[in-house]
Parts: sequence; structure tokens; C-alpha cells
Amino acid sequence: MPQFVVSRLLTFITTFLGVTLISFAFIRVLPGDPIIVMAGERGLSDERYAELTAQFGFDRPIYVQFWDYLTGVLQGDLGQSFVTKRPVWDEFFALFPATLELSICAMIFAIVLALPAGVIAAVNRGKLFDRMLMSTALVGYSMPIFWWALLLIIVFSGKLGWTPVSGRIDLIYYFPNPTGFMLIDALTSDQKGAFVSAIRHLVLPTIVLGTIPLAVIARQTRSAMLEVLGEDYIRTARAKGLPPLRINGIHALRNALIPVVTVIGLSVGTLLAGAILTETIFSWPGIGKWMVDSIFRRDYPVVQGGLLLIAVMVMIVNLTVDVLYGVINPKIRKR
Repeated sequence: MPQFVVSRLLTFITTFLGVTLISFAFIRVLPGDPIIVMAGERGLSDERYAELTAQFGFDRPIYVQFWDYLTGVLQGDLGQSFVTKRPVWDEFFALFPATLELSICAMIFAIVLALPAGVIAAVNRGKLFDRMLMSTALVGYSMPIFWWALLLIIVFSGKLGWTPVSGRIDLIYYFPNPTGFMLIDALTSDQKGAFVSAIRHLVLPTIVLGTIPLAVIARQTRSAMLEVLGEDYIRTARAKGLPPLRINGIHALRNALIPVVTVIGLSVGTLLAGAILTETIFSWPGIGKWMVDSIFRRDYPVVQGGLLLIAVMVMIVNLTVDVLYGVINPKIRKR
């Protein structure tokens, strides 16, 4: 077991260094000069341009810039935003609760619908419900997020007027937001209707962001259930006359959950990646929209630090799931 954990940690370190290099190189291959972007329409004299270039270190060789960035990251310094002059750490963790709240709601939405759907599809293998579910899951997985989001906005916000188009809460509500989670702060505030408004703003982004994990978890649940339903102990349980609900809902599902839990853990990366488009479309003030805005402004420290922090969170989740899977199934440790 110790060797298994050490090997996964070495993989984590290698991946971390690779992500650091990619995040550094990504923003620099995009066209545009960050100094000119910051200047805007005002323009800069040649002397001022050279002064700012030296101030931000862009006049040094690229490998020197990368080394300085890497050493800063290893010391916990992700730099300051070119635009706001605030540390990247502060901006990230100020906006992260909004993304986390949306991701948690999307994952709950996906799990609550996917698990029973996958179980029912497996029990009714080959029947109409099974075929319909698998076809719907395939469509949900293949559907572009931006197209799905715009379609829901047109129908539920434009035609029916049931949900807001953007933001986290109506502008008429204003209260302290100490936790960063709008649902919690709205519920604890003394403003009537704030909690309902926060929920209405969450509905469409949650559905859009949770659609792909929903499809993946449903298909994985069905596959795992089909494998478990063919085991000898399930046939024995049926021969004893146990109720189908007990057989499928307890004995079979409990043993089928191991691969499903793994997929749920790995879906964190999908949620964070999908949050970028979802937050941009719905003007959700989280790290996804923050990253997109920073790319347009060529805010190097924000883009580099944001990519790195998101990647580290995904790697930590994957590492945790990997280690737990090795604990649950000893055969995995030998791979």
C-alpha cells in the first residue's frame, strides 16, 4: 500500500509541473500584448511601453520568466492581477464559493436523477425505458453546453418567463454575503423572497452544468448494475424470494456503487470545465467567468494562477479517488 500511494504522489507531482508549464505557455501563445490591452485607447509612448515591459518582466528571456513563475508558485505566490492589482489567491477564493455552490447543485441534480434511472434501466434491460434512457443519455453527453444553455434560456426565460437569465439573485435584494454561498446567506438574511430568488437563478445553470455528469453517471450505473445482477448471490437472493426492491436497491446497488463513485469523483473535472461556459452564458460571477474575462484582458497572472488552481483541485480529487479505490479493491494496488 505505501508503494501504491507513493507512485500516485509521484504522478501528482509530475502532472503538477506539466500543468504549470502549460498554464504559463497557454496565455503567451494567444495573440495580443497585455501592456497594449491594459493601455486601451489611451495609447502609450515608446518610453512608457519599455518601462512597463521591464516592470512586468517581459523583457527577460522566456525561460527566465518561467523559472521565476515556477519558484513563486512553489513558494505559494501566484502573483498579482495586472488589472485589479489584487493577489490572485484573494480573487480566486473570493469567487470560488459561487462556482462551488453551482457545482454542488449540479452534482446533486445529476446523482439524484442518474442513480435511479440507471438502476431502472438495468432492471428493464432491452425494454423501451432502457432504450429511451440510453438514447437520451447519449444525446445529453454529446450536446454542446452553449447550445443547451441558450435553448433553455429561450424556452424557460424568454417564452415562459419562469427563470431569470443571469446573475445569482435579483438586484432588489442586498445583504451581507459572508460565506460566499448565496443560498445560505439568502436563507439566513431577513429579506423575504431572497432565498426563492436565489433558487430561481440557480435552476437553469444547474441543469446545464449537470447534464453531462447526469448522462455519464446514468450509463455507468446501468453498466455496473448489469454486471452485478448476473452474480451468483443475486440469483440466490431471488431464489430465497426476497422482494425485487430489496435485491435491486440494496444488494445489487451497494456493490455496483464502487465504479459509480469513481465516476462521480472524476466528474469534478467535467463540472469545473463546464462551469467556464455555463458561468459565461449566465453571467454567473464565479471563477469560470473570471477566467474568461482575464483571457480577453491578457491578465497573465490570473490566467496562469486560475488554471493551476483548478488543475490542482481536480488532481487532488482524482488522487483521493485513486487511493480510496486502491483501499477498497486491493487488486488495483498492483497496477
